[in-house]
Amino acid sequence: MKALLLSMAAASLFVATQANAADAAAAQALAQKSGCLACHSVDKKVLGPSYKDVAAKYKGDKTAEAKLIEKVKKGGSGTWGPMPMPANSPQVKDADIKTIVEWILAL
Repeated sequence: MKALLLSMAAASLFVATQANAADAAAAQALAQKSGCLACHSVDKKVLGPSYKDVAAKYKGDKTAEAKLIEKVKKGGSGTWGPMPMPANSPQVKDADIKTIVEWILAL
């Protein structure tokens, strides 16, 4: 019985990991399609900060998702240096912005 439970738990973990990887790939493709990767990269600074740096800065901040969604929608400057980030709303749908921000924060 223990072996069966362990096997089921391992299978669930495997499926969840595969689903997360697929979600991450889809979110990254969405970021590419939306033009985000023209200025950002997952692991290095381009014009804007790397997504891993953004995730590290906001780690543990319960308000991070809302702050970043607002920043992506409206744009802004001064947070990561002098280069301004353009507004991305309405050309990028709100649901897509949320998906991209969730992916960034999960890095």
